[in-house]
Amino acid sequence: MKNKNYFLKTNSLGFVLSAALLAALAGCAGSAYGQDVRITITPPVVVVAPPVVVQDDYVYYPGYGIYYNSGRHQYAYLQGGAWVNAPAPRGVSIDVLRASPSVNMDFHDSPANHHDAMVRQYPKNWKPGSAHQDHKENLKAGPPDDKRKQSGQPDAHSH
Repeated sequence: MKNKNYFLKTNSLGFVLSAALLAALAGCAGSAYGQDVRITITPPVVVVAPPVVVQDDYVYYPGYGIYYNSGRHQYAYLQGGAWVNAPAPRGVSIDVLRASPSVNMDFHDSPANHHDAMVRQYPKNWKPGSAHQDHKENLKAGPPDDKRKQSGQPDAHSH
């Protein structure tokens, strides 16, 4: 069997030609048409806004024992001994609830922390104009001013 060598001869001329071919191929691998090829990936810009703290404000509906959280648009009420927060009140339509007597609450935490006092202060049959409401309005108007009576100015409560 004859062994034929199909590659370049291993003499010095073959060695030089092989080295030149290898150098030419290696030079092409690093560039495309003589231009450097670079891929740059820019990381995304993430902007973090400061947290917004929303204070809970409640409206209490004594006739139903339901609180409405105006900041969260949620209703809070007792159900089976546990407090429930829900997007709709239980047992009454939103329109009927909103048409019923209500009181803006002064607290900003959970109604569970204040409910016992609210039930005593605003019983189920409470209506605006009841004794508590009249007292509240009198506090806003302030006490009668005796100096106005003496000067002949009309009293704020006389009509």
